[in-house]
Amino acid sequence: MSVLTPRRGHSFGEVVARHHARGELVVQPRMGFADPGRMTRGLLATRAARAATVGTITIDSYTRVGDHEAARAALAAGADLNGYPLVDHDPATTAALLDGVLTGDFPVQVRHGSADPRRIVRALLDFGLHATEGGPVSYCLPYSRMPLSAAVDNWRRSCETLAEARGPELEPHLETFGGCMMGQLCPPALLVALSVLEGMFFWRHGIRCLSFSYAQQTHAGQDEEAVAALHALIREYVPHARTHVVIYGYMGVHPRTPGGALELIAESARLAARTGASRLIVKTTAEAHRLPTVAENVTALEHAAAAARGVSRIGRLGDTGIHAQAKALVDNVLSLDTDLGRALVTAFARGQLDVPFCLHPDNAGRARGRLDAGGRLEWQRIGAMPLGDLVDLPAERRMTSGDLLDALRYVERSFDEKYGLPGIETVNRLTQGSRT
Repeated sequence: MSVLTPRRGHSFGEVVARHHARGELVVQPRMGFADPGRMTRGLLATRAARAATVGTITIDSYTRVGDHEAARAALAAGADLNGYPLVDHDPATTAALLDGVLTGDFPVQVRHGSADPRRIVRALLDFGLHATEGGPVSYCLPYSRMPLSAAVDNWRRSCETLAEARGPELEPHLETFGGCMMGQLCPPALLVALSVLEGMFFWRHGIRCLSFSYAQQTHAGQDEEAVAALHALIREYVPHARTHVVIYGYMGVHPRTPGGALELIAESARLAARTGASRLIVKTTAEAHRLPTVAENVTALEHAAAAARGVSRIGRLGDTGIHAQAKALVDNVLSLDTDLGRALVTAFARGQLDVPFCLHPDNAGRARGRLDAGGRLEWQRIGAMPLGDLVDLPAERRMTSGDLLDALRYVERSFDEKYGLPGIETVNRLTQGSRT
């Protein structure tokens, strides 16, 4: 592939910072289509939305796992992939797609989900792009069977490749996915710690423009405290980087009613605005049913942007210990090895980092999160994580399958019931009654 001239204009981080300085929340879709025409239409519609936006090209699953032969075969057969195969599409087609979309004020981020993003990173740079996301932990443990040590090495090399692309008019940007581990039922302190640790990993391997993620969970007040802790730890551990915080709309089971889904989208936007986040990854009303259309993505972006306008940043917050727990996890990892990649591998091998409900062989699987009666995420078990003096564990540390299902559907139920759709417990009672 021939290297194309990098696009002139502002870096991804600079564009987001400029919007933030004007009090605008940047809203971004999760969008990826194999068909270049549809991908172009999606990006142009995002750019034209009545909101401050940046673009997304989400990569297909074959490319994510490095099965490039399957990606090429699918393209040859005209198959409808679940994303854009950036590495294997015709280079001239991709170059033409981007030439019609990119402007100095509308950068595009490549999103991929890969534990080995080396070819993806080289490809996006070849096309003059400079922004992507993921991380050695967050794109290995949930999505791959690859050993964590291999993912760490892949991501080290990818960071170095991105950093080498820096130039007078090009500042590469990397977003950690660490604050989104498993999407749900992971207590906020661990999400914050993983987001900070992956950002530090990026910094140590040459990346100077970073964003730190946090996924909306089950309780607005707890999320506010978690994002405040994330801001504080970013200032402490990566004070010299250009940084911003990105909130992800709820990643678990989505409301089935349009009204419930719209209210959840609005709540994620208000959370971002209240906590001083700069960017929001937006879901749509179609999440519970199918992949969204371009029009549904645009509607969600505009709805989120409208919900965030005029929302003031909150002041002083209560403290339930999220900052102290996250800092304890970060400091423990940093004490294990001067090489942060090796330290992350050691921490997981010892169970000192342990992601609830994650089945990857390198995850200890002894920790558990649960919802309390008020919908807050708390630790049910901490395994070997160094949190014993910071966490009050419940007396009952077992979770039944029914408890797990109830927790997984908590947000869906809470928002749908506002719009007349009965919760699963009500459905079960009605079903049981009809059988008697």
